[in-house]
Amino acid sequence: MKRNHLIKRSLGVVVFSTAILFGLNSCGNQNPNYKMEEYSVESADEANYEIAPAPEGEPAAVQHNTERYAEIVENEFKNAKQNPLSTFSIDVDNASYANVRRFIEMGQKPEKGAVRIEEMINYFSYDYPNPTGETPFSVTTELTEAPWNNENQLLRIGIQGKKLDYDHLQPSNLVFLVDVSGSMSDPNKLPLLVRSFKLMAQNLDPKSKVAIVTYAGDAGVALESTSVKNLEKIEEALDNLVSGGSTNGAGGIEKAYQIARENFIENGNNRVILATDGDFNVGNTSESGLMDLIQKEAKSKVFLTICGFGMGNYNDQTMEAISNKGNGNYFYIYNWGEAQKVFKKELTANLFTIAKDVKIQVEFNPNTVEEYRLIGYENRLLNDEDFNDDTKDAGELGAGHNVTAIYEIVPKGGKTNAGSVDPLKYQTQSTGGNSSDLVTLKLRYKPIESETSKLITQIVKTSDLKNWNSASQDQQFVGAVAGFGLLLRDSKFATNYNYEDVKNWAKNGVGSDEEGYRSEFLSLVRKAEDL
Repeated sequence: MKRNHLIKRSLGVVVFSTAILFGLNSCGNQNPNYKMEEYSVESADEANYEIAPAPEGEPAAVQHNTERYAEIVENEFKNAKQNPLSTFSIDVDNASYANVRRFIEMGQKPEKGAVRIEEMINYFSYDYPNPTGETPFSVTTELTEAPWNNENQLLRIGIQGKKLDYDHLQPSNLVFLVDVSGSMSDPNKLPLLVRSFKLMAQNLDPKSKVAIVTYAGDAGVALESTSVKNLEKIEEALDNLVSGGSTNGAGGIEKAYQIARENFIENGNNRVILATDGDFNVGNTSESGLMDLIQKEAKSKVFLTICGFGMGNYNDQTMEAISNKGNGNYFYIYNWGEAQKVFKKELTANLFTIAKDVKIQVEFNPNTVEEYRLIGYENRLLNDEDFNDDTKDAGELGAGHNVTAIYEIVPKGGKTNAGSVDPLKYQTQSTGGNSSDLVTLKLRYKPIESETSKLITQIVKTSDLKNWNSASQDQQFVGAVAGFGLLLRDSKFATNYNYEDVKNWAKNGVGSDEEGYRSEFLSLVRKAEDL
């Protein structure tokens, strides 16, 4: 990426100074050789600034990238006769797409561990029907040819959460847990965080209340639980936040949950919202220790939202794991546009949970399916027996949220990809079953006030199959996003197509695109193609 480059960021700060502006290296960490002019920023206006190269003859600075991402072991094809069940937890997170977009906009191919395909797909909304009756979500399926291999099939499973009555929302008891350590000083961290939380507070129901807990070396209370009717007091407390010191995230988490429990609203929305770059370095900093803490606190019926900010030292690995363990959701926010999406446009879906521990189990009919593979959800897989075990944790579904999962299926007699094993000596060799069934889809969920799950069952028939050209716009767009993610990850399954194909699938799937997110995706594919 060229250093002499004009970039735009939407940041809620009055003055940017050369002391705190990050240089744009491979992941945006500080670089003293980058220099810039000071600019004033008004309200929601964008900051335009030019980053100039270091003076000629000066030595290049050593650049450090400490961003952390978990390794993703890609799901393989499985033989439907030997492995007829596929079980996983839903995942409503979408942090990965925003992070991938940040990499590409900076002229860099994203880290492979940053590309979680299910989160990229779930960044977008789809035309799933609103549920009717007592069940808090609807279930939609679509079966077509796979876009990258017309001999295989692409099965899409869509879940649509019920939208709430905005005029009769239950009040919220929120605790903003804010990382104010020294690593949060960059403009796209604490200043953007403060501006984002102000936006959220402005859009909360007047019956709601907000507390603010901060942590650096120690945890502290910046604001006791305060009614949103006293918005000026909340905004003043946010404005007074300053960064400095080390990062005792565990201490802050314990204090935040304590305050949330003390102000608990029965039948209300009780939630801790953690905003950080994830750079925990004091107190209980091991990932296993933090997971144990989060799992313990999750039993208090207080939900968790993780909001990641910044770059350079960004710890995606820990924040994504915390979110999975804490009955939570996870977002990555690096500019004002993303803040508006999370904290205003989709506020209700991101704050109000309507179903707990939502699990999916798909049984493949070996009479009609040779092999299958689940695309994405690698870190949300469950043991098959976990599906019926109500003590096993799974993902939560928010009001109005939609969740999508896709399988690539090799039909019976198709070209196999999975390795073979010797015939089993002690197992029956008869497959039986209905030859017109492709899969039986089962979902389990717990109503908010219950610890006993309910079961939903649906069958997908072989006769449901459509060719790719007849696929819905949503199906074609999902195929494009999945194919894009596979290319970015250099997947061994991304062999029969290229970026040009992805663009064509996406063009056919853009549709009405009221918010412009799908058109933006198409632009992102073009940029990635040039990397």
